[in-house]
Amino acid sequence: MMPLTHDFKETVRTRAQRDPEFRQALLRDYVDATVGFQELEQRVGIPAKSLMRMLGTKGSPSVASLTAILGELRKLEGEWRGRSFS
Repeated sequence: MMPLTHDFKETVRTRAQRDPEFRQALLRDYVDATVGFQELEQRVGIPAKSLMRMLGTKGSPSVASLTAILGELRKLEGEWRGRSFS
């Protein structure tokens, strides 16, 4: 995997700070590109279609749902990098 450049990271960070829709789409795209919504459904117990709506630009996930999603993504990221975040 090719590392991201500092300029790219800074561009994404700057846009995410000023654009809430971009921020939410970024999380949806991350899920879609990594674990996928079907696998995330199994891990968090929330139907895939609900996850897609929640993480869409008009979505409004609850704090509990967002915490569960981010917790699972963090665990998966650790697994992919050979770390444990249980």
